[in-house]
Amino acid sequence: MMLQNQAKSITILHTNDIHSHFETVSSIAALAAAERAQAAESPLLLVDIGDHMDRTAVETEGTMGQTNIDILNLTGYEAVTIGNNEGLTFTPDVLERLYAGLQSPVICCNIHEQLSSAPPAWMKKSVILDKEGIRIGLTAATAPFADFYKLLGWDALEPLQALQEQVEVLRPKADIVIVLSHLGLSTDRLMAERISGIDLILGGHTHHLLEEPLRIGNTVLCAAGKYGQYVGKVVMAKQDDGSFRVVEGGCRPIDTDLLDETVSRALGIHRERAEEALTETVAVTDRPLPLTHTGESPFGNLLAQSVRQFTGAELSLVNTGQLLGDLPEGEITAGLLHELCPSPINPCIVSLKGELIRQTLEESLLSEYWSKEIRGFGFRGNVLGNIAVDGIEVLYDTSRIPYDRIVQISLQGIPLQDDRMYSVGTLDMFTFGTGYEQISRGKDPKYLLPEFLRDLLRLELQRPGSLDTCGKNRWIEVV
Repeated sequence: MMLQNQAKSITILHTNDIHSHFETVSSIAALAAAERAQAAESPLLLVDIGDHMDRTAVETEGTMGQTNIDILNLTGYEAVTIGNNEGLTFTPDVLERLYAGLQSPVICCNIHEQLSSAPPAWMKKSVILDKEGIRIGLTAATAPFADFYKLLGWDALEPLQALQEQVEVLRPKADIVIVLSHLGLSTDRLMAERISGIDLILGGHTHHLLEEPLRIGNTVLCAAGKYGQYVGKVVMAKQDDGSFRVVEGGCRPIDTDLLDETVSRALGIHRERAEEALTETVAVTDRPLPLTHTGESPFGNLLAQSVRQFTGAELSLVNTGQLLGDLPEGEITAGLLHELCPSPINPCIVSLKGELIRQTLEESLLSEYWSKEIRGFGFRGNVLGNIAVDGIEVLYDTSRIPYDRIVQISLQGIPLQDDRMYSVGTLDMFTFGTGYEQISRGKDPKYLLPEFLRDLLRLELQRPGSLDTCGKNRWIEVV
């Protein structure tokens, strides 16, 4: 297209970290349609910055992400990147199948297959889109959880270096260079300071809301919060020197009274299909398994058993807050397990000193721990909950002072030794230092993907004798 026919301005709409909050996506589609109409003859670009998917939602779990793909297509997204909820909660073969149906490019420059040392076939390091003569160079990066991606056969590269290489490729060819960053605000700031040639960074991952653009040097940072509550809007206009600069930016709250009929109808269809898919019977039980987050309970014990059985560790430590209610008697479906254990949390094995196990158990007896509200790190519950154990017996005395209530911990009848290292089956979120922080001090973490806790519960419910075992006390109060 001839330069004189180039549009004078462009509107960019962006979303991030929707996390399958499908109650907002129809309104987002309606807002995007209204913005397209308002833009009239000026071009408009709609992008998503990752974590659109979240397997906590029935629609995503029951269709393995197909609902999200259809919503992205129907809304008219023209480019997306992946977040950790796409990259780490779906296997590579599932992502390949899903993104084969996406009508826009998936961009990410810092994920490579280990076998090919290149991105998967469905992923591009960067693209250039032509919007009425405006050449828009897009690249993207996602949070580099290297240890986890390695287990899926991928390498997560250092993002800033990978982005620098793509910006150097794009800058001579593009009128505007935009980074879709699922890296978090602190990394976005560093990026703006260290990498020249970026006009606009559209951010996500840390759920930050920038109600007004943040300018660092010649780069503008924007982000639209979380859960689709806002849609980011940026207007870039051509200057006298031929460059494009941000002249307007901010975030528009969605209006839930405005809906897109096509998207709403698609959501209804997918919801029905997802619920049907999750009616699969996992087990039939002959007793209910109660749950409490303040002390020992059979359902909490079952979760601890499932982790120890799956990991093969000497003992297991899990928080009961992963479970959201009692397990009823009778038919147990995949949908019920998803409802009761929705978090995309993976098991892992760590080597943990006896003294750290003891301190963790002491913390579990304190209300400031089991009642603590936790957010992030894959946790989709409400409170942390107490520690459920398997493989050990704990004698405790609540009349003693805090942090001195454990009388004895026994492993197969042998007292726990404070200076000995033990193999502990636990949860990946603890290794990030959240919740029961002492577990993060464990050595040599081994993450086990792609299974979630609900997958382990399914296996444990099918193991003979598991219901009898989970009814036996491991925490014994000394009177």
